[in-house]
Amino acid sequence: MANTYEEKLGTEKMLPLIFKMALPSVAAQVVNLLYSIVDRIYIGHIPEIGTDALAGIGVTSSMIMLVAAFANIVGGGGAPLASIALGKGDRERAKRILGNGFGLLVIFAVVTSAAVYIFMEPLLLLTGASEATIGYSMDYLSVYMTGTLFVMLATGLNTFINAQGRPGIGMLSVIIGAFLNVVLDPLFIYSAGMGVRGAALATVISQAFSALWVVGFLASSKASLSLEKRYLRFDGSVVRSIFALGAAPFVMASTESLVGFVLNGSLKNYGDIYVSTLTVLQSAIQFVSIPMAGFGQGVVPVVSYNYGHGSFERVRQAFRIIVAVLFTFNFVMILTMVMLPGAVASIFNDDPVLGEKVVHALPLFMTGMLIFGLQRACQNMFVALGQAKTSLFIALLRKVILLIPLALILSHWFGVDGVFLAESCADFTAATLCTVIFSVRFPKILAAAKERNL
Repeated sequence: MANTYEEKLGTEKMLPLIFKMALPSVAAQVVNLLYSIVDRIYIGHIPEIGTDALAGIGVTSSMIMLVAAFANIVGGGGAPLASIALGKGDRERAKRILGNGFGLLVIFAVVTSAAVYIFMEPLLLLTGASEATIGYSMDYLSVYMTGTLFVMLATGLNTFINAQGRPGIGMLSVIIGAFLNVVLDPLFIYSAGMGVRGAALATVISQAFSALWVVGFLASSKASLSLEKRYLRFDGSVVRSIFALGAAPFVMASTESLVGFVLNGSLKNYGDIYVSTLTVLQSAIQFVSIPMAGFGQGVVPVVSYNYGHGSFERVRQAFRIIVAVLFTFNFVMILTMVMLPGAVASIFNDDPVLGEKVVHALPLFMTGMLIFGLQRACQNMFVALGQAKTSLFIALLRKVILLIPLALILSHWFGVDGVFLAESCADFTAATLCTVIFSVRFPKILAAAKERNL
């Protein structure tokens, strides 16, 4: 049965369509940013312990990102495949992808939470926790992990709402949770005297409400791509296809965690103050990366649907808009932060020593990101076009192939500055190479698809 929401993906004018799809996703991701940023702002300003507590929470972020990365296998791999299937008119396959994705998320939640609880302390120490900060890390993570299933469902399934042309519904799911988090954080942290445990509990409760909203909508009659019991049974071919395309989004997210292990581990040798500095810098980058991720979530269904439908000129139109928006936004935001590092530092903490470290490190850390919008645009296009192998290589290129070796090499030459400088070098190199690869591959992908459709 045709659905008007999905049909608009292939018929509306491209520029207004992209913004109609992307802006709710951007808004949702910006609000979602409050989950981690608000926690860190409140924690960083706790009297007397704020700086150490901020370092402790920063260390947990590597573990949290690694766990959440598994949701990207379903959300980043399954949702584009569902959009392509809808573009081809194969609604049954799209529902099977959604049902199998739901089952995978439940399995991921059980396995990852069990692993974290078993190996929590040694992993946190490996990630950069010290004697002064390990207590805060353990307190936060032990509570946060009780909500793993909620995080998996809210994050992994929300993209399937966008896939059926309903970004406004997806936006509401995030807003509900983030609003609760903002309200509950000060109540639990300060009023109830729970400290970092209170911040984690506020996040768990908030994610639970978001997950209920997402699952409730997908299981209702309002969803054109609905979650149905008969499609929950695992299909080997569907699961393999989800893993194949979802590998790149998973690697992109999980390597952020791996980088946290390497960078925090290196910085710990210079003192906890540098771990706190990295926490501030990575939090600041989220002001840029999270809106861009939201934009990608909004436009990927548009590209995937039209690619599946054989509307290749609309795919080209979409790319031109995507690259212009993402490059401009990224360039302006990064340039502003590089020029105003003191303002960035003051958002998260009042410690003058930490502020001085952030002001020095931020230009080293971020300058190479000025052109990163190019990579984000090309990466989104490869995922939307179902190019699993290329997406996976680009995901590995930035963090694994470039950043980790550079962090180890440059720290040997330049000390602590080399750890921060490695991020800039890796980002600039990866963005350049990704753009070149896309320029070569994109025409060939469309030509091959056109030939298949003849």
